[in-house]
Amino acid sequence: MKGCLKIIPLGGLGEIGKNIMALRYKDDMIVIDSGLMFPDDEMLGIDLVIPDVTYLVENRKHIRGIVLTHGHEDHIGALPYILREINVPIYGTKLTLGLLDAKLKESSYVNNVKKHCICAGDTIKLGAFNIEFIHVSHSIADVVALGIRTPVGTIVHTGDFKFDQTPVNNKPPDYHKFAELGKEGVLVLMSDSTNAERPGYTLSERVVADTFDETFRNARERIIIASFASNIHRIQLAITTAARYKRKVAVAGRSMVNVVNIARELGYLEVPAGTLIELDDVTNYPKNRVVVLTTGSQGEPMSALTRMAMCDHKRIEIIPGDTVVISASPIPGNEKMVHRTIDNLFRQGAEVIYESVSGVHVSGHASQEELKLMLNLVKPKFFIPVHGEYRHLIKHAQLAQDVGVSPENIFVVENGQVLEFTRDRGSVAGRVTSGRVLVDGLGVGDVGNIVLRDRRQLSQDGLVIIVVTMNQENGEVVAGPDIISRGFVYVRESEELIEEAKEKVRSILKTCEVQQITEWAAIKSCVRETAGKFFYERTRRRPMILPIIMDV
Repeated sequence: MKGCLKIIPLGGLGEIGKNIMALRYKDDMIVIDSGLMFPDDEMLGIDLVIPDVTYLVENRKHIRGIVLTHGHEDHIGALPYILREINVPIYGTKLTLGLLDAKLKESSYVNNVKKHCICAGDTIKLGAFNIEFIHVSHSIADVVALGIRTPVGTIVHTGDFKFDQTPVNNKPPDYHKFAELGKEGVLVLMSDSTNAERPGYTLSERVVADTFDETFRNARERIIIASFASNIHRIQLAITTAARYKRKVAVAGRSMVNVVNIARELGYLEVPAGTLIELDDVTNYPKNRVVVLTTGSQGEPMSALTRMAMCDHKRIEIIPGDTVVISASPIPGNEKMVHRTIDNLFRQGAEVIYESVSGVHVSGHASQEELKLMLNLVKPKFFIPVHGEYRHLIKHAQLAQDVGVSPENIFVVENGQVLEFTRDRGSVAGRVTSGRVLVDGLGVGDVGNIVLRDRRQLSQDGLVIIVVTMNQENGEVVAGPDIISRGFVYVRESEELIEEAKEKVRSILKTCEVQQITEWAAIKSCVRETAGKFFYERTRRRPMILPIIMDV
């Protein structure tokens, strides 16, 4: 459609994380967020997953800027990688840009990135887009939704939000602005779907304040609180409660230390004088006068809390009587690691308070009634559920129907699909390149599905290397075959099996010699097929078989 607005999700739909969205009108484009996601159990050895931004790279000359809603990893984490390909201006709130600066320095990405600090209530113009920043509540400070005026109509992107009536910072969401936009007329609403399955309202962060107060009042010895490093409101609650009960606060975990320092420098954390102490000084104070803030709420293997639970932390060890508060709910897929950490903490004699049995965590995302409220405030003509797995998007679409949005005006789409809108019409119009790029160590995108498949096979059935020395001229076997096994069977305990395998390989090599098969690729294929069939018949396992032929 000529003169239409294109909305192109490149990540964050049908998944939790990797949020990135492009809006285009003619030759002007803006990008909303650039997040990463963490690998699932199938992605062996992978550190991070970032969105495929081939479409943005191909159209970089049209991009007027990247607009950030807040500073969580799933919204800014891919920028150190994306900015290597696309150097465009970045717009975000003070805390968001502060956290981004730390990420850019950590990644050793050095370039003159133009960063522009904005505040809720500000308006900027980027090409054909007039963008107004709207204050909302979430589990991190300085979060904004976006009201985007375009030539075809107004777009509202909520970012991550909840309607917290009693936020810790006493700044409730800007209901008035959403209602004002709704009164003016909103063409498209894109709204956070993370909690679309949860009925009712998400509890206020003040609930955690009450639980913290009770926990501090009842704790006999040290208190160790594990939370997301980026949850500054939660960190503020912990520090404020510690000061009230005259406890000193130490910080453990690199990311927690970094965020606390950044938040203090930028004025987002109020720390009473004399409250913070060094981790090395914890032993200098009575146990009932110490609080340790730490990373590890997701049971990450190398995190501070996990190492404490495994008696592997250099400075802090769990002692009987410690109260450990895990102030976060497990990210889907992390449940086993979290439960393992909790078990280990109990084994060390700690009292563990965690989300399933206590109010030490509340979500930062809107539940069903808040999602309905957003829809009723904004009154969009068209609706696109974003930020969630596919079932969340479907559930959110049903909520939109419940409040009166026409089913034909609701678009549940996938990453890469292009949506086109005029003032009166909306449609799905094609697809662009999208997907995931895997980050493994220093390698970005050099690990694909084939490598992951090989890693899965190696992890499940192991590796067998078959080494043969041959005379290339006549195909005669000079030495071998020798068989090396890793992760399949222990050779010394399976000598009979290995000897039988050697005989099978000798037999197929003899057959190749008789049939005058001299191409080494063909000989390797025969060896691989014969050995694979033999091992499966004897063990019902399929190890990766790697034939190596050396010539003399």
